[in-house]
Amino acid sequence: MSTIEELKVFTGNAHPQLARDVCDYLGIPLGESETFKFANDNTFVRIGENIRERDVFIVQPTVAPTNDNLMELLIMIDACKRASAGRITAVVSYYGYGRTDKKDQPRVPITARLVADLITTAGADRMLTLDLHAGQIQASSTSRWTS
Repeated sequence: MSTIEELKVFTGNAHPQLARDVCDYLGIPLGESETFKFANDNTFVRIGENIRERDVFIVQPTVAPTNDNLMELLIMIDACKRASAGRITAVVSYYGYGRTDKKDQPRVPITARLVADLITTAGADRMLTLDLHAGQIQASSTSRWTS
C-alpha cells in the first residue's frame, strides 16, 4: 500500500466541500463518518471504517457557529484517538479564537491558547492551519503545531 493510500481524511459539518476537494486532489476517497446533533444539542460522531495505525486528517475549520464546529472537531479527534489512529492531524483552515492571543487586560483569558490546549488534550498530534494572527499561538507546549 502506498503512503497516500494509508491516509484517511474525514470531515465535520463545517466545510465538507473542502474535504472532498482535498480528497479529489489526492485521489483518495473521503473517510466514512457520521456526525450529527441529538435533539438536546449534543454532538454525536461515529467513524465508519478501520483507522487503526493510519494517518488521519480531520478537516474542520472553526467558522461560525464557532463553538459548535470547535466541539465537533474535539469529538471527532477523540473518536479517532479511541479508534487507535496512528497520528491525528486537525486541518483547521480557519482558527476561531485566533485573535484572542494575548492578555491585554486584567482577568481575561488567552482563548487562542486554550483552544490549542483543548485540541491537544482531545488527542491531535498536529494541527495544520493558515495565517495565525500572531506568532505566540503558533506553538503549543509540545511544539507540534504546523501553520
